[in-house]
Amino acid sequence: QVQLVESGGGLVQAGGSLRLSCAASARTTYAMGWFRQAPGKEREFVASSNWNGNTIYYGDSVKGRFTISRDNAKNTVYLQMNSLKPEDTANYLCAAGILRLGVPRMADFGYWGQGTQVTVSS
Repeated sequence: QVQLVESGGGLVQAGGSLRLSCAASARTTYAMGWFRQAPGKEREFVASSNWNGNTIYYGDSVKGRFTISRDNAKNTVYLQMNSLKPEDTANYLCAAGILRLGVPRMADFGYWGQGTQVTVSS
């Protein structure tokens, strides 16, 4: 059982940056990922990292702007978000799981945090 707690969300102007953190309750070799969900929209994959950071995936809408990283000594995964746009506004959720096919699928993430709200103003 892994508990995940996100932090770092807030209100930022378009073009600005934020760094989200997700602290796991224990050391884990699970893949860690970030998803986001805006009101009235489906949950969207943002980024994922395998346990050692050697295999990373990004959603098309954030490639080149967001960077995922993890510090296993701190049981923490980060999401650095640059060049933020109003359409990035959403609740950002951290997740952990096993990528059974080697690529991130939402169904593979069995542990989820409560999320942290990111609001980007125009």
